[in-house]
Amino acid sequence: MRTLACTLLLAAAPVLAQDIVIGQSAPLTGGNAELGNDIRNGALAYFRKVNEAGGIGGARIKLVTLDDHNETKLSAENTQKLLSDHNALALFGYASSTLSIPAMPAVLEHRVPFFAPFTGADTIRKQNDYVYTVRATYADEIGKIVNFWGNLGNTKITVLHYDDTVGKQNFETVANVLKKFDRKPVSVSIKRNAEVTDASVRDVIASDPNVLVVTTLYAPAAQMLKKLKAQGRVYMTTSLSFAGASQLAKALGPDALGVSVAITVPTPRSQTIPVVRECSEAWAADGHKEPMSVTALESCIAAKVLTEGMKRAGTNLTRASLHKSLSALGRYDTGGYVVDFKPNFRHGGSYVGMALLKPNGEVRD
Repeated sequence: MRTLACTLLLAAAPVLAQDIVIGQSAPLTGGNAELGNDIRNGALAYFRKVNEAGGIGGARIKLVTLDDHNETKLSAENTQKLLSDHNALALFGYASSTLSIPAMPAVLEHRVPFFAPFTGADTIRKQNDYVYTVRATYADEIGKIVNFWGNLGNTKITVLHYDDTVGKQNFETVANVLKKFDRKPVSVSIKRNAEVTDASVRDVIASDPNVLVVTTLYAPAAQMLKKLKAQGRVYMTTSLSFAGASQLAKALGPDALGVSVAITVPTPRSQTIPVVRECSEAWAADGHKEPMSVTALESCIAAKVLTEGMKRAGTNLTRASLHKSLSALGRYDTGGYVVDFKPNFRHGGSYVGMALLKPNGEVRD
């Protein structure tokens, strides 16, 4: 077991050399692979842009991504490898709260910044002072969704959620917001990493909602909507950003018509916003022929914020100096998308929009 003195030395050890290693554990294969690859590729596109402009003090940024197959055990193991074997300066872009939590013991041990996990769950925000988020919370998203539909008179809401801590928390948040309309939502829970059952489909149909609020990943969300449609049931549906807007649109195909999703960055079509245009150009320059997804855009923006933190950390770039610079970042406008970190508040994003999914896979606000 490492002593406190040893841990402090690890946090202060300079990592600036030929490469600046940013570590990531993400599902590059398996059921959530499209989301994981989009997170990785969005960051790679921005880091390539930085490297081609001279890097950070002449050092290149190197993103090292280890595949966790969307499994928590691998996420924990990958984190240890990234910190011990690859000497990562920071950890970046873990694909969910479920995959982030197993990394927390190592984050605390090594005192390493844990930057931009792709989750709005309160669970991850409450972990420790090394966690930095750049997106709004699920509570922010749920408030937007429920108030949007409630103000239109659509208050009979069913919530599709995972049967775990975060899923139940999302359901309770819907229930709390819905109180202002004097209504209670119906819960339909499913197991994580499992197929949507016919029983769950029957539960949704029995609840006969005005609106189905989806808080799962894109695969089970698409399964549920396709099974409902096969039985002649089509409901107004809005998903949390957690599903991945672009991924859900692709998974649904022609069944995407009428489905909306909360988004925590503007859509890639919003080319009048400078940072969207900058990331789109970086995406194309990195060799991608397909349009940039919402997830890849969010990752690109997060990579820009992390890069700014590295630039402000000074010439002696360490985990400790990066942690200090990120904490003091303050209000930073990336070019139409603002984050605001403070010494005692490291959760800088607040943007929530609503977008429509199109049968051709597009996401339009």
